[in-house]
Amino acid sequence: MSDLSDLASDSVVYKTLLESTLAIPWKIDWATMQFAYIGPQIETLLGWSQQSWLSVDDWATRMHPEDRESVVSFCVAQSQAGVDHEADYRALTKDNGYVWIRDVVHVARNDRGEVESLIGFMFDITERKKTEEKLLALQKELEALSFKDGLTNIANRRRFNTSLEREWQSARSKGQPLSILMFDIDYFKQYNDFYGHVRGDQCLTDVAQTLSLALDGPRDLVARFGGEEFVVLLPDTDATVAHNVAERCQRLIQKQAIAHTHSPFDQRLTVSIGVGTTIPCDGMEPFAFIDAVDRQLYVAKDKGRNRIETVQVAV
Repeated sequence: MSDLSDLASDSVVYKTLLESTLAIPWKIDWATMQFAYIGPQIETLLGWSQQSWLSVDDWATRMHPEDRESVVSFCVAQSQAGVDHEADYRALTKDNGYVWIRDVVHVARNDRGEVESLIGFMFDITERKKTEEKLLALQKELEALSFKDGLTNIANRRRFNTSLEREWQSARSKGQPLSILMFDIDYFKQYNDFYGHVRGDQCLTDVAQTLSLALDGPRDLVARFGGEEFVVLLPDTDATVAHNVAERCQRLIQKQAIAHTHSPFDQRLTVSIGVGTTIPCDGMEPFAFIDAVDRQLYVAKDKGRNRIETVQVAV
């Protein structure tokens, strides 16, 4: 690559080309770490005058503090190795704002192969970064929606399955217990038939939020499993604590006192609960554990509903 300072001084054509482009050309002398040249466009973009760019210290100190250490370290290492490179960072403006810059750097060598200078172009990529951030935010929002039950706003079955897989692997590697609670709203068909689907949807939402209030652990999760069934995932939780959580859920739902004319339990809404605890081991699959807990839920229903049935799955 040609010497940019020579081009700018020796040729009006080259000078016009360099200083009319939106990209900002620059050159740093490797021996002195001083700017040999930087395009006047830098003042329009950042507010700092062309004459104020004296050394690499000016470049580094005019970089966002959160980017400075990593970007400077990367660029120095690449330059010392004689490797052309690119770096994205936030350059500070004179009025305390910042602009996203992409610095494209070429390492120029002398006849002996020694690094002689760094020559590059700065590109304003602020709008591109804003677009990327918007797309990333949208992606996160869509991902969150894909893991959320549209009616109750708690986790859906997909989120539960993902969390169970992660917690199962963690429990297996650490030899820690894992518990699951499965809930079924008693006589929910009769509730829907009598009160209508709008009230039925509200009932599901109320139960979902009540179950959420019963959880304490930072990784505990309540999800809608399907229809009127809910599931609670309790990592690092033994059978005793899991049963206590089930009783707490039952008490909170009873405290809600949701009217249910066709319920034999004081005409109030109740739930049946299956509880299971295991310590995962090699050869054991999470779906088999879920089936075991689900069977306990149906035992609770077969025994008259509004009760808790517990199982410890041997490994």
